[in-house]
Amino acid sequence: MPLALLALAIGAFGIGTTEFVIMGLLPEVAAGYGVSIPTAGFLVTGYALGVVLGAPLMTVLGTRIPRKRMLMLLMGFFIAGNLLSALAPAFGVMLTGRVLASLAHGAFFGIGAVVAAELVAPEKKAGAIAMMFTGLTVANVVGVPLGTLVGQTLGWRVTFLLVAALGVLGLLGIARLVPDLPRPEGVRIRHELAAFRNVQVLLAMAMTVLGFGGVFAAITYITPMMTNVAGFADTSVTWLLVLLGLGMVAGNLVGGRFADRALMPMLYGSLGALTLALALFTVTAHTKAGAAVTLFLIGALGFATVPPLQKRVLDQAAGAPTLASAVNIGAFNLGNALAAWLGGLVIAAGLGWTAPNWVGAALAASALALAVLSGALERRTGHRTGRFVAGAPAPAGRTVPVAAAARH
Repeated sequence: MPLALLALAIGAFGIGTTEFVIMGLLPEVAAGYGVSIPTAGFLVTGYALGVVLGAPLMTVLGTRIPRKRMLMLLMGFFIAGNLLSALAPAFGVMLTGRVLASLAHGAFFGIGAVVAAELVAPEKKAGAIAMMFTGLTVANVVGVPLGTLVGQTLGWRVTFLLVAALGVLGLLGIARLVPDLPRPEGVRIRHELAAFRNVQVLLAMAMTVLGFGGVFAAITYITPMMTNVAGFADTSVTWLLVLLGLGMVAGNLVGGRFADRALMPMLYGSLGALTLALALFTVTAHTKAGAAVTLFLIGALGFATVPPLQKRVLDQAAGAPTLASAVNIGAFNLGNALAAWLGGLVIAAGLGWTAPNWVGAALAASALALAVLSGALERRTGHRTGRFVAGAPAPAGRTVPVAAAARH
């Protein structure tokens, strides 16, 4: 595997860290700006909405710019956004920095996956893409907990400065190690947009919004929930985030393994179990052991839905998957934004720190209902997954590396 993949993995590591680390630092940021924790939750919502808008916008822009240059430009947005967040004198300025950083998110993974595949022989493409996405996976296990620990001990501004430094390292690596690749030719945006006429594509994206939104309803406010309800010390949040990250890694591996074998049954099972786990979290959050176990399960079950949901979109839009795939990455983050906002509302309404878990359970149950509807429509129309794409059959022989393409 070429060293260029290391540069892409470093960029993915930084992006994954900045997306999730804010959840462990909400109390510190809220106290620093003199705002409530639900208000600080807009830093999660703002980032997620930035990905929703930035993923398709930057992907379309990227079709007109050489890929190496586009990746460097995206890392520039990422660095500038995190620097602005670290130095922001007011809450509104920090929110602006979060949105600026988020513009790099979706397009970096979309374009980076294409670049990674082009750097190796055809029989090694899946491994190359997986290596780049390893940076995102490791961020959940290492980057987020360490960033939280640094933020709680040295101040949250230091965390964002370090994340910006990771962006600089990724940018230098891309500039030095990634070869110049030609600008893609023959791209037809109209062809890409045609995939959105497929009702199954739209249903899959709606499942993405609601299913992964259920996870974020709970984990956005995990720090106050674990300290104020379960009774953990502030310093324990770091290790709880490690546990959550391990659950995410395990769930992503399981979801990727079974998505090709039985995609819809995998979705039914994971979404149903996620609904149950989120509902139970309102009870288990009152004990340390119960909270820790349920947190792991929520991470695992939530990320078990990611490979089948991403594969569902890629299969149904297989004739023109680039934009649909980027938009689905935005859909994950739209769910994050919706869930963070709804979770903040129920907390602000005085329903307690565990109330977002009920919001999450309702969102996950809604995703399960859409999955059942999607399966019923598919059985009724007789269209098999991956063969109905905006009125055209999928190209023969096309394969999609599910686990690697999935997040985020």
